[in-house]
Amino acid sequence: MHTSYLESVIKQFEYYKLLGEKTFNQVPDEGLLWQYNEESNSIATIVKHLWGNMLSRWTNFLTTDGEKEWRNRDAEFANDIETREELLSKWHEGWKVFLTTLYSLREDDLEKVIYIRNQGHTVMEAINRQLAHYPYHIGQIVLIGKICAENWVSLSIPRGTSNDFNAEKFSKPKQKAHFTDEFLEQKSVHRK
Repeated sequence: MHTSYLESVIKQFEYYKLLGEKTFNQVPDEGLLWQYNEESNSIATIVKHLWGNMLSRWTNFLTTDGEKEWRNRDAEFANDIETREELLSKWHEGWKVFLTTLYSLREDDLEKVIYIRNQGHTVMEAINRQLAHYPYHIGQIVLIGKICAENWVSLSIPRGTSNDFNAEKFSKPKQKAHFTDEFLEQKSVHRK
């Protein structure tokens, strides 16, 4: 059984994965490759970096260093993804490796020590490190998506609707739930 910590972080990561996917759905193909300037990353480049990081950090997570010898981090920042399909393939591959590893962890794994570039982290510290890293980049993806989308649809509470949103929430009895539950439930409803 997962601890509430593991359940919570998995939901957090799945929520941010969903935000990335909702952004991809709103951006035309050329917007996925767009760069503001040479020092900026495109959505595709950010996805490629996340993919490389996820594969390196989470393959054989408990037994090998998180910076694998086969990883070419510098190449992750070359803006050379050419299609939406290639972008989505890398996105799904990285998340599959990462989430499969998270789902396999147990409470007694959280205090184990793993290494990233020979620097020791408890498993919990390594997860927290990525809980800061991945949403940082997904925030960049969303910002670029807002710039490139023709008619952006808000991924959170749309402007001017906070009072209505709060009134609806406060009209219900207090309950214990993770804030991402309703978003992730909507995704599973849309899949059917």
